[in-house]
Amino acid sequence: MNTQEQWRDGRPRPSEWRKPAELRSAWTGRRPVPTRTGEGARRSTGLSGSLLRWLKFNFVGGIGIGVQLVALTVFRSFFHLDYLLATGLAVETAVIHNFLWHERFTWADRPAAHPLHSLARLVKFNASNGAVSIIGNLLVMRLLVGELGLNYLAANLIAISACSLLN
Repeated sequence: MNTQEQWRDGRPRPSEWRKPAELRSAWTGRRPVPTRTGEGARRSTGLSGSLLRWLKFNFVGGIGIGVQLVALTVFRSFFHLDYLLATGLAVETAVIHNFLWHERFTWADRPAAHPLHSLARLVKFNASNGAVSIIGNLLVMRLLVGELGLNYLAANLIAISACSLLN
């Protein structure tokens, strides 16, 4: 049995499965999930594929928290913007950052066929995830900073936590 007929751990791979080059991730060079060829072909997604995607999604989100906090600090402390304007800009910076990483890393097995498709995905991502994040962050920041006088970075961490539950 040649190596293309075996999984990495040595188990035999069913002969009807293949590794199409178009599904290989540009990021890792590996195909994330096996596919079947022939009539009625569909992508097989196991628990491990779903778990891996969930881990990637949360990894990108964790980095996005750092991006948002750094952006908020820059907009507020260096550019001396109002805390609500700085919050809105910081959230949008994090949303765009997260989208770009999701396109290249989390959803690498689902490449856009055309750059306009990627732009459409960005618009949808921004209209759903981004809108919830911006509105939620602004409301929580207004309450915690504007009304209760909490430090803007501490308040933003609370806002991020609250919004992550909604997203």
